[in-house]
Amino acid sequence: MKKTIAVLLVALFVCATVSAQQVAPFKKGDRVCFVGNSITDGGHYHSYIWLYYMTHFPYQEMWMANCGIGGDTSENIFNRLDGDVFSKRPNVITLTFGMNDSGYYEYNGNEPEKFGNGKVEWSRTHYKDIEKRLKGLKDTRIVMIGSSPYDDTSKFNNDVFRNKNHYMQKIVEFQDSAAKANNWEFLDFNAPMTAINHEYQLQDSTFTICGNDRVHPDNNGHMVMAYLFLKAQGMCGKNVADVCINAKNQKVIKSDNCTISNLKNNKGVVTFDYLAESLPYPLDTIAHGWMMKRAQAEAVKVLPTLMKDIDNEQFAVQGLKGNYQLLIDDILIDTFTAEQLAAGVNLAEYRHTPQYQQACKVMALNELRWEIERQFRDYAWLQYDFFMEKGLLDVNDEHAAEVFREGQKTNGWVGARRELYDKMIHQEVRDAMTAEMDLLVKKIYDVNKPETRAITLTPVK
Repeated sequence: MKKTIAVLLVALFVCATVSAQQVAPFKKGDRVCFVGNSITDGGHYHSYIWLYYMTHFPYQEMWMANCGIGGDTSENIFNRLDGDVFSKRPNVITLTFGMNDSGYYEYNGNEPEKFGNGKVEWSRTHYKDIEKRLKGLKDTRIVMIGSSPYDDTSKFNNDVFRNKNHYMQKIVEFQDSAAKANNWEFLDFNAPMTAINHEYQLQDSTFTICGNDRVHPDNNGHMVMAYLFLKAQGMCGKNVADVCINAKNQKVIKSDNCTISNLKNNKGVVTFDYLAESLPYPLDTIAHGWMMKRAQAEAVKVLPTLMKDIDNEQFAVQGLKGNYQLLIDDILIDTFTAEQLAAGVNLAEYRHTPQYQQACKVMALNELRWEIERQFRDYAWLQYDFFMEKGLLDVNDEHAAEVFREGQKTNGWVGARRELYDKMIHQEVRDAMTAEMDLLVKKIYDVNKPETRAITLTPVK
């Protein structure tokens, strides 16, 4: 009972803090840059958002880019706006910062309040530089995002920077005010994710949605972030399809976002053709990414309405008696009672339907694209966090290579990228990797078009 109450409280809080179409939906032809720090850099929320559009809007081709760099503050983001963000020609930019701006160890020092307030003002000052540049853009939407939280309440260990998230929330407050002042869009990840942490920690004090370091959400946390973003765009309730037929009368009662044809009832065997306008949204059951341990699909545990909200392929058949096997393209999906079919089932919950497997192809291609893109983010870290201060931004000659070799001796973050830099120092390699990502996106938009499926309902004893 307590767990059920916690789930309801979280659901109510998320609904209260994230309203429909708080952020305008993306449209065909959009070029979206997600700008942030390591949470964006190494995370999947932006990839999960694009995957939703790839599957739910298969004919609306668009392009999205990870523009996060690990360790970035608002000051770092400002320094790379032209070369790393504007150069990608976005017409939509999402911007999040605050985790690194707010500092870390000093919260356990002698003057944590003074430190925290000072970091908030530092962040505000450097944000103002960003704001001036963004205000100069034409025909570009800006979406400000309040950072996912630092979890300073979970009890999984004692390594915690006390009250850090309180000062992160102060940064979120000025981000919200700045968005309003500039007529930009705004979405907060911090408050609803903090609510999830607090409510589930009532049952398990070691629970966190923010990852094992309290900072970086795992794949399930990134799916929560993607859900919050999509909910803010008004995507909740947009069904993959909604089908209802009367088998006895051989009539289509409802066919939302789909086409039903050739409906027949031949001695109790019901058949028809089903063409949805969307694919189900696939939830990965494998953990992807550096140090990630949880799968995207685990988000359902803390967002129990997720399937109904963004992945509902409703299928209902009235006028039947007894039990029926459902086959799609001659693949047995399940056996249902007439009562279950009349009430309706969510086909998206069945991973072995042909349409879900088609969506899994899209997911796999998108994940491969993400892996290549991640290499570009490590390369960007080298350029903006190592070479830039040495006056060698994008130089990539032998002198830069010598500086790199010296730098790796004392900087472990540089050394960890040795193999990557040895390849990506060459323009031809970077061009080939870019071409591969472009090819993957093209392939995604080739294979994501829904196909007509043959539905058969066969009575069984």
